[in-house]
Amino acid sequence: MAATATAASAIKEVFFISHGSPTLSIDESLPARHFLKSWKEKVFSQRPKGILVISGHWETDEPTVNVVDRCDTIYDFYGFPEPMYQSYPCHWQLKYPAPGAPGLARRVKGLLESSGFGTVNEDRKRGLDHGAWVPLMLMYPEADIPVCQLSLQTHRDGLYHYNMGRALAPLKEEGILIMGSGSATHNLRSLIRSSNNGTVTAPWAKEFDKWLKQTLLSGRYEDVNDYEEKAPYGKVAHPRPDHFYPLHVAMGASGDDSKAELIHDSWQLGTLSYASYKFTTTSS
Repeated sequence: MAATATAASAIKEVFFISHGSPTLSIDESLPARHFLKSWKEKVFSQRPKGILVISGHWETDEPTVNVVDRCDTIYDFYGFPEPMYQSYPCHWQLKYPAPGAPGLARRVKGLLESSGFGTVNEDRKRGLDHGAWVPLMLMYPEADIPVCQLSLQTHRDGLYHYNMGRALAPLKEEGILIMGSGSATHNLRSLIRSSNNGTVTAPWAKEFDKWLKQTLLSGRYEDVNDYEEKAPYGKVAHPRPDHFYPLHVAMGASGDDSKAELIHDSWQLGTLSYASYKFTTTSS
């Protein structure tokens, strides 16, 4: 069932957030952490009725939404500092117990199925992966806004995910914040361990990141959909598309005539870009 919304509660913005490393949750030296902590004050002050996250850490054969009343925190990473895990025996272990959004999940399911995406499955157990809860715990630390996740289909292409976003665009009028969470560059085999603060950046990563910025800001979304052919080092920047397709969903949800804006730009480990974008709908 569609949610009701007044003109005042409708949202014109869609966001793509580069969530980088899970250490974003605890590392105060990362500029991206401070960017996300300033979210409500400096980036987006409007309180959404719910949040739909498309994360690079949930892949399924068919579109799937999580239909839960309360979101568990999924620790889907390993080899990081102990305080990041549920098993760490400390009162400050990281959790993000946001309410679920079963109504929003079913609305997403209805929009996609009515737009020709076939069967959309419901997962009644899945919580939030770190592509969702790490940025959200910084953006909305109170964990009091209902959250729903939608999965990716990485065997499909960028245009498929762009069209997925287009199907979800009506959610903005209903006060729903749509957020793609991935990474502007994501080649974990090429990290430069000696450059945690981003002082050294691989030339290929810098060139791809520059191309992405220029392409988005000039509104050439079709080139981003075809990035493997159009972008320099497209397959190097994204050996797999899982962390890039959330951007395609965000672009599609914003509309063909939306205006893109770079809202944050920093680096970690030499090849991991935290470039994040706001897409604002310009049509009435």
